[in-house]
Amino acid sequence: MRVLAISFAALMATAAVQAVIVVASGSVALLGDTLHNLADALTAVPLAIAFSLGRRAATRRFTYGYGRAEDLAGIVIVLLITASAALAGYEAVQRLLDPQEMRAVGWVAAAAVVGFAGNEWVARYRIKVGKEIGSAALVADGLHARTDGFTSLAVLLGAGGAALGFPQADPIVGLLITVAICFVLRDAAREIYHRLMDAVDPGLVDDAERILATVEGVRRVGSVRLRWIGHALHAEVEILVDHDMSVVAAHKVAVEAEHRLIHDLPRLRAATVHTDPDGPDGADHHATLTAHRTP
Repeated sequence: MRVLAISFAALMATAAVQAVIVVASGSVALLGDTLHNLADALTAVPLAIAFSLGRRAATRRFTYGYGRAEDLAGIVIVLLITASAALAGYEAVQRLLDPQEMRAVGWVAAAAVVGFAGNEWVARYRIKVGKEIGSAALVADGLHARTDGFTSLAVLLGAGGAALGFPQADPIVGLLITVAICFVLRDAAREIYHRLMDAVDPGLVDDAERILATVEGVRRVGSVRLRWIGHALHAEVEILVDHDMSVVAAHKVAVEAEHRLIHDLPRLRAATVHTDPDGPDGADHHATLTAHRTP
């Protein structure tokens, strides 16, 4: 929430500075960049709503809580990046077909630098914190800010072309920047898609298996499943213990396994640990479930 508040203020200030220069210069490109920055600032709204929802306790209907609201916010952000790419491309084509005279070229260039600097700072801040807390939506929002920084660079290069007597430079560079935004869109969409499909870094599974194997009483590690709910990990794991072990002793091993996972696996909030008896030889303790389990 702190990241959202700070980045919202920074982007609104950036847009305000650019808006003043838009009025003075009549630059259509800078107007588009200003609108992009304003839209980027407003993406903080769905994220703030998602983070607020994520704090709610689980209910009998939403038994896993409201963490998935972050994924929904991520979808909104991907749609906004798509809209930014479409708008940037449209403006570039329009200006290529109908070149516009640019006034106060120096101020336009300065506003473009301000726009790029503001967006890149916000992008780095959001991406850094998003990775620290495991929020794919915040990372996607940082990538969105970076796309608007690219748009600002297009304005800067266009202003340079206008100063050199080549007004077509602005829309040509704008088209190239649109392609760059599409690449950023691909990365953001992939990140959100992975979250929606419960994908995790395979290295996290390896780490979980290694942690479980070190717990006293665990003979072998069975299946390990991890998923993100919001920016927290949840785990469902199976461990095999001595088949002669009492229920109380097996439960103690399971509690220690969960405790070790929560402490040693980054951003893990909860784990469900299922104990299976290891032995005797030839015994199949899940025979009645075989027909109900999908391959």
